[in-house]
Amino acid sequence: MIKVIDGKGIAARIRGEVAQAVKEFKGERAVSPKLCVVLVGGDPASQVYVRNKEKACQEVGMIGEVYRLPATASQLQLNQLIRQLNADRSVHGILLQLPAPKGLDPISALDEISPDKDVDGLHPLNMGKLLRGEELLLAPCTPSGIMELIITTGISYEGAEAVVVGRSNIVGKPVALLLLQRHATVTICHSRTKDLADVCRRADILVAAVGSPGIIRGEMVKPGAVVIDVGTNRIGEKLVGDVEFESVKEVAGFITPVPGGVGPMTIAMLLKNTLQAAKNLTTKQS
Repeated sequence: MIKVIDGKGIAARIRGEVAQAVKEFKGERAVSPKLCVVLVGGDPASQVYVRNKEKACQEVGMIGEVYRLPATASQLQLNQLIRQLNADRSVHGILLQLPAPKGLDPISALDEISPDKDVDGLHPLNMGKLLRGEELLLAPCTPSGIMELIITTGISYEGAEAVVVGRSNIVGKPVALLLLQRHATVTICHSRTKDLADVCRRADILVAAVGSPGIIRGEMVKPGAVVIDVGTNRIGEKLVGDVEFESVKEVAGFITPVPGGVGPMTIAMLLKNTLQAAKNLTTKQS
């Protein structure tokens, strides 16, 4: 029988654990973990995401601050702000809210973030450690959340056939590397993959992260597979994933819903990373 993975519930558990750990950390070190989110421009969706992150910080006892720059801000202004936050010893985590307005180079800005404060795990040094299979303290948030969701199904990673549909630097590539670290056999698919359906049908673990509504249908899924839907596509007033939920749920063993699946996990792992960064930096500075 299909089991819908309760990402919201799992994220709530992790946030509760972080809140307790933050309380203990503040008692031991007399330091409040602090996350700074940089938002350039007024993209409505980004505004919502940033408010949610700010609220989540407050709920677990962290400091959450938002630094807003106008859409007309220059690359120099953005990079200088990040450098200022790097130099601020009270700041433990820095996150650049993406996408950035046209005319700005987000890669340049991400490269400016100190690897020690890179709570999104996107700095080239942290990405390089992930590629080398090193133990990560600050792994990318959404991929880390996906791994937590898969663990709850009880499936063994070792020897499992995993297919990741999507090759973005934010989700597709890092989640593939995390799966490799756990000894899964991983295939990455993309827009030029031949016979996508045939490849997907081999998967014991199928991660859809391509940003195309309903691209994964029931006939593309192996019976009993774990299906993780990372897609967040807005169609009118409705939010839908990359997985055609109704047809896939008849075949899969486990599936994440949209909303309520991967989304809540991203913020939960962001909070976890911010606390870890605070611990690392406080130890270095003492």
